[in-house]
Amino acid sequence: MSTTPPVISCRNVWKLFGADPAGYLKSMTPGKSYEDIHADGYIAGVKDVSIEVYEGEMLVIMGLSGSGKSTLVRCFSRLHEITGGTIEVEGQDIMSLSEKELIELRRNKMGMVFQSFGLLPHRTVLDNVAFPLEMRGQDKHERRERALEVVKLVGLEGREEYFPRELSGGQQQRVGIARSLAIEPDIWFLDEPFSALDPLIRREMQDEFLRLQNMLNKTIVFITHDFDEALRLADRIAIMKNGAVEQCDTPDQIVLHPATEYVRKFTEEIDKARVVHAGVLADANLKGDGEAVDAKTTVHDLARLLVNDTRDVIPVVKDGASIGGMKRQVALDVLLGDS
Repeated sequence: MSTTPPVISCRNVWKLFGADPAGYLKSMTPGKSYEDIHADGYIAGVKDVSIEVYEGEMLVIMGLSGSGKSTLVRCFSRLHEITGGTIEVEGQDIMSLSEKELIELRRNKMGMVFQSFGLLPHRTVLDNVAFPLEMRGQDKHERRERALEVVKLVGLEGREEYFPRELSGGQQQRVGIARSLAIEPDIWFLDEPFSALDPLIRREMQDEFLRLQNMLNKTIVFITHDFDEALRLADRIAIMKNGAVEQCDTPDQIVLHPATEYVRKFTEEIDKARVVHAGVLADANLKGDGEAVDAKTTVHDLARLLVNDTRDVIPVVKDGASIGGMKRQVALDVLLGDS
């Protein structure tokens, strides 16, 4: 994924719920199933997870209710104390931090947005956005200027003096996003932030979110149970079941090569042509002749070319440089659903 060290490194992490989770994990037989752990009176909220998140990446963690996705992200910020394994943030073991150091890490490095907007009802939009800066002890003038800046960034300019009750659901969610951005976090955790919104507003918020990410290039962990949302937003997707990560890969690879039957069920109704890009199908050992296609173009957007073209191999370029050739028949198989 990257040659630089990960921003978040999670290795063999467990989060067990029960009477004596640490003692149970220490004596537990390796390879024990989720069901067997449950039969012993424990719940594996997170089950032996190893995963990394890189700078500027948007990792989407998805799964059904109870799969462990929210528990895992709460472990990343140590809102949950893990039972076993290690979690490092920028190379620092967060389990070794004192309470004061942990608070400083969250205040200065991490922004969090949850499904429930959590706005203060008797404070205006501007005061809600400035609230974390107030908690930080920042000067009143400075926090007002920063709050005005991020209110404009999320498209709420002109509504600074509105109260939450005077806003739509989508606007309230924008306030929550602005509030988390006010502290200029390096790492951004979002736990199903759009799931309470109706489909049209949800789509608009996804567009807005992608716009913000293109501008800000944050390191993001985004939780959702919606596979379409995950495919639209993610650089990589981690699919969880019973506390464990079934597969973590790019959207293209997940729809083309599901690692387990559980993952395959997520992908079977997806139009792969709208997800798979030419660059993924390019073979570095092939060249092809004629006009090249861009690596970022989806198979769906190449449909007319693929149907009408007669070349066996179509050249593919990335940032203007050749990365190989794409077999036309392979791309047609994705387009027509035969892959």
